[in-house]
Amino acid sequence: MPAPDFDRAMSDSLVRDPEGGMDRLREIMRRLRDPATGCPWDVEQDFASIAPYTLEEAHEVADAIARQAWDELPGELGDLLLQVVFHSQMAEEAGLFGFDDVARAISDKMLARHPHVFGDESRDKTPEQQTLDWERIKAAERGAKAEARVLDGVALGLPALTRAVKLQKRAARVGFDWPSTDEVVAKIAEEAAELVEARERLTATEVEEEFGDLLFVMANLARHLKVDPEAALRAANAKFARRFGRIEDWLAQAGKTPEQSDLAEMDALWNRAKAEEKAGKLAKP
Repeated sequence: MPAPDFDRAMSDSLVRDPEGGMDRLREIMRRLRDPATGCPWDVEQDFASIAPYTLEEAHEVADAIARQAWDELPGELGDLLLQVVFHSQMAEEAGLFGFDDVARAISDKMLARHPHVFGDESRDKTPEQQTLDWERIKAAERGAKAEARVLDGVALGLPALTRAVKLQKRAARVGFDWPSTDEVVAKIAEEAAELVEARERLTATEVEEEFGDLLFVMANLARHLKVDPEAALRAANAKFARRFGRIEDWLAQAGKTPEQSDLAEMDALWNRAKAEEKAGKLAKP
């Protein structure tokens, strides 16, 4: 049953108010989660079942930004905001915390981590110094949480490549790191050769483990080169899809499908797509 002080008319007025802002969104979520009158699907969800959607919505925000789809971005950001409201509503129902606690926590964190803006520290710092100060403040926060080990607090739910980089950054702070990219590249060659040489005698599980080691070192190279591996792979995925789309277009013009083509023809068209893109980039002012 709704709470005793529930005013249906007032609630209806708010959820239909296009200018209702955050209050409107929170009331919509409260109504969706109402056990008696809400949506059965929303009511049966919990933190674990919603977490994958939270990750998915974050990736869709990144996708819209990568495509510069600015007309889509408000909607994608709204989908991500809904995830925060959904988790907060479930937490409030369980007596854990509420949305105001979430907003207060991030506000307090931003104040604490920007003493050069909200405190008495000088703003006359390089971006590199600000990054060092940020990490120093985060380390103090981890200490306050009794996170004693170097790798404590690196979230398990992060994308694997992103988590690899964060783990490596933490280890590097205490000196566990290769001094230059030369050693990393040598390790990549070593891991790749071992995987190729041993693939016939290894079990599927062992091949997966060796491949994971190779990806981990690749993430390390990205860190040394100051490259975001997730962003780099997203860009490579987009480039592959774009170029393969051109192959399909050219085949269609010839009255063919990819299934009716062969590797030699498609490889030649791939090179044509690469040349087309290169020429296009060179033509830009």
